[in-house]
Amino acid sequence: MTSTPSPTAELAARRVDPSLLRRFVADILACADVPSSDADLVADSLVAADVWGHQSHGVLRLPWYMRRLLSGAMMARTQPETVIDTGALLVLDGHDGIGQVLAERARAEAVARARQFGVGAVGVRNSNHFGTAMYFTRRAAQDGCAAILTTNASPAMAPWGGKQKRIGTNPWSIAAPYGDRVVVLDIANTAVARGKIYLARQRGEEIPASWATDADGVPTTDAASAVDGIVLPMAGHKGYAIAFMMDVLSGALTGSRTGTGVHGPYEPDPRAGAGHLFIAIDVAAMGDRVEFDARVAQLVDEAKSVPRAPGVDEVFYPGELEDRSERVVHEAGGLQLPPQTIADLRELAAQQSVDFSL
Repeated sequence: MTSTPSPTAELAARRVDPSLLRRFVADILACADVPSSDADLVADSLVAADVWGHQSHGVLRLPWYMRRLLSGAMMARTQPETVIDTGALLVLDGHDGIGQVLAERARAEAVARARQFGVGAVGVRNSNHFGTAMYFTRRAAQDGCAAILTTNASPAMAPWGGKQKRIGTNPWSIAAPYGDRVVVLDIANTAVARGKIYLARQRGEEIPASWATDADGVPTTDAASAVDGIVLPMAGHKGYAIAFMMDVLSGALTGSRTGTGVHGPYEPDPRAGAGHLFIAIDVAAMGDRVEFDARVAQLVDEAKSVPRAPGVDEVFYPGELEDRSERVVHEAGGLQLPPQTIADLRELAAQQSVDFSL
């Protein structure tokens, strides 16, 4: 007797064409009066995260963004204002615009100034969540720059020794060219990015006890309890200290909000007050580009040729897993999204009267 697959199993087995998903996301954003070019950028950044295997930062976040756009907490039309311009240094006031649009403006300005001065630094104040940091540092690396991007975020962890959320995950990314590819790091300073806990809750999965505590400070494997609790820092006190300093760079230095003054995409109503710092260094200004590529290639080769520990099939350089995930998605003919994400997108489509033909 052949059993009939459950609706959930059927949804999990389906694959979504990334190009169709990008178009859908852009169409949804257009319903909130987001200009087409900005909607395309946000859509590309979210789908890229899914393609790279980081579904915690992918289209799962679209409903959150829409709630903020419709409430007016995030402005649909992003209109940054120049506050300071010294040549190599630029500070922009984002006036509560869309985080991805402001981060891309910061990237473009930092790269242009790096080409002129060797280094370019752009601070952004009064911004919003910008998705995956490596989306922007990868672009700068493809432009021939080594890049650093920092941001602050709403409180998620307690200061080391405390038991109340006061510090954000405050992620950061570093990228550099590697021939026609890039090497890239993108990490939060917590044991895990908070979005991964939301993703686990969507999937109905348990989380490792080392990720978070519940609201009473007790380590938990329940994702729902962790969402309401405290995310633990990576590497103990070191993760807390790095997150603190990233808030200094992203918030205090740029003139934006810090600590408990920052609000995240999970909240539909308050202004985010997020700050970012983008630094680009023109590789060619530091020396011969061919020699630089050779040094990075040697570093990659040494990492990948290391004798492997028991049970390890392959060692990866930073950014290689994302490139491989992108190839797998292409070869498989599309993305597999969690059933709950598909259900959320379907509901959003119905609310905005947008076709959901994915």
